[in-house]
Amino acid sequence: MVGTGPNGRITAANLEALTKPAVKSANGAAPVAAPAALAVAPVLSPTPGPAPTGVSRVQPFTTLQGAVIRNMNTSLTVPVFRVSYTIAVEALETLYKQLKGQGVTLTVLLAKAIALTLRQHPLLNAAYSEAGIAFKDDINVAVAVAMEDGGLITPVLRQADRTDVYELGRQWKSLVERARSKQLQPEEYNSGTFTLSNLGMFGVDRFDAILPPGTGGILAVGGTKANVVALDNGAIAVRRQMNVTITCDHRVVYGAHAAQFLQDLAKLLETDGDRLTR
Repeated sequence: MVGTGPNGRITAANLEALTKPAVKSANGAAPVAAPAALAVAPVLSPTPGPAPTGVSRVQPFTTLQGAVIRNMNTSLTVPVFRVSYTIAVEALETLYKQLKGQGVTLTVLLAKAIALTLRQHPLLNAAYSEAGIAFKDDINVAVAVAMEDGGLITPVLRQADRTDVYELGRQWKSLVERARSKQLQPEEYNSGTFTLSNLGMFGVDRFDAILPPGTGGILAVGGTKANVVALDNGAIAVRRQMNVTITCDHRVVYGAHAAQFLQDLAKLLETDGDRLTR
């Protein structure tokens, strides 16, 4: 639109002329055309751009990748924050060495520890809803698993706080095998109330994860490594440590809640690991 005001400004009269229906002449002739100054330029469809150069082929997304994309786009509408924490892992690694021969993986131990800590912090196991904070009846820990043909899936260890670690190990082995052969039932991958994403086996020191829709938190776990640390008594020592980062829905969880959850998780893994096998 070109305005008729000073310096081409659009005036109230210009807007009224656009919204009023055209007026027929007294003798019923065709409607009087709007003045040229008020004519609106037609909206043109964008001209397709040239095909990208240097591309050998375009591989369509799989159904699983498409689902991940939709979930990630939804996640970007959620206001989140992240908190990181460093955990000493000597006790955890010792326990893992004792149990791995019985089918208990480090991922299973972490899932069990997370579930027990969530029992102390039910807000981290809750989710946002239009009606308010939706607290969940069960603690179901979903664990992200990369698929060989692209995308990822999150098999769920249901009621992980109430299931012994040996049974969780058996369940996890079955879930992973069926996930990679695409034989999981929907309730086995879409019922998680909290998510664990572990990239430590790839040598990743630290990272943060994107919050899955319908949950309040996801914990990203980096790899363990030996670090030089200063002790409270002023001495220097070498300690095995790992970094974890929690991403939370800020509509439900606040910074202090996330920090307290991480403190209690660290205390469990560092000094009270026997609880994982009870």
